[in-house]
Amino acid sequence: MGSVFDHDLPEETPEEIAALEDPQVDETAPSSGEVVFPEPLYHLKLEYSSESLYATAEADEYAAGDQVLVPTRYGKDLALVMGKVRVPIGIRADDVVVIERKATEHDLAQREELREKETQAFTIFREKVEQHHLEMKLIATHYLVEEPKILFFFSAENRVDFRDLVKDLVSIFKMRIELRQIGVRDESRITGGLGVCGRPFCCHAVTDKLRPVSIRMAKDQGLSLNSMKISGQCGRLLCCLAYEHEWYCEAKKSLPNEGIRLRYEEINFRVTEVNPLTGMIRLLGEDGRVLKIPSTRMQRVDGKWRIQ
Repeated sequence: MGSVFDHDLPEETPEEIAALEDPQVDETAPSSGEVVFPEPLYHLKLEYSSESLYATAEADEYAAGDQVLVPTRYGKDLALVMGKVRVPIGIRADDVVVIERKATEHDLAQREELREKETQAFTIFREKVEQHHLEMKLIATHYLVEEPKILFFFSAENRVDFRDLVKDLVSIFKMRIELRQIGVRDESRITGGLGVCGRPFCCHAVTDKLRPVSIRMAKDQGLSLNSMKISGQCGRLLCCLAYEHEWYCEAKKSLPNEGIRLRYEEINFRVTEVNPLTGMIRLLGEDGRVLKIPSTRMQRVDGKWRIQ
């Protein structure tokens, strides 16, 4: 049934497929496994933006579920402790911040009060956007607990001149205003949702520190290069491609490549499919025979693969 639908899908150009990729970064930077991080190391989450950050503590111990005050790129604010980690994902040692203290009852009560104000701020922002005739989509609003500052996360297809809008907002809220234009991945991370697998978005529920996703990752995992199959709700390549890529690369080291030829029972065979997940290998013989064997029967001797 799946193959029938595959034929109904429109063909896509390499340029259209490449547009799904994330901007690539310098891969020569040291990985998390090569860096020494301070201990204890905690995985924290900013609940309003679903951003991950890592922090250490000088004295106190913290448990999963605690609210703590930490410096963030937006200012001092509360973050949720997800738990202790040994090897963080996608950061450098100097990205680790220091937890200042555990949130007090006053901090938590203040946060609840500010959440009510955020609903009002959301409405006011949208009204002002309409007045200024700006093409902006407001995603989220957040008041910092420790600083007199309000954040507005928005998306837009093009750059937006919002200087007059900021002046209006400052006159209304009487505090610092910060507007953050975010991309499609960031929007999905903040709003959340379910992926094609039926589970919450990786960027929302797991971590936002995954490597940039590339078409090469989809190829290495043997996936069909069709945007409907390898892209998520955000229109970009699925986050899980980066999450699982390292495992696939490691698993394939002990498996033959597709396309290699070998001889078995006096017949020449060609490897047509290698499935690292199931550990099964499919071969097609020159006599038309199809073999499906477990990878444990494949052995490399003197640089050549043989079937045991």
